[in-house]
Amino acid sequence: MPAISMFFGIVIAIYFKDTKQHNLPHIHARYQDFKAVYAIADGQLLDGDLPPRQTRLVQAWMEIHRDALDANWALAVSGQEPFRIPPLQ
Repeated sequence: MPAISMFFGIVIAIYFKDTKQHNLPHIHARYQDFKAVYAIADGQLLDGDLPPRQTRLVQAWMEIHRDALDANWALAVSGQEPFRIPPLQ
């Protein structure tokens, strides 16, 4: 699971060839002991949970970097390593 970004204690990752469980483009977010999965298209929570503040930060970051996330998803599902995306500042 390559981490593609880290900010405010949140680690964002995209798994290689991860289309079976959620079956749509998504990212994985970790914060302390919390884990969540968010749809790339709209930031919708698909699985797990993060505290409300961290959820808002992840969704804001996703909105800013939607095109890069789409490109990373295409790389990851084809088995290629996704590139790093700048953190939320």
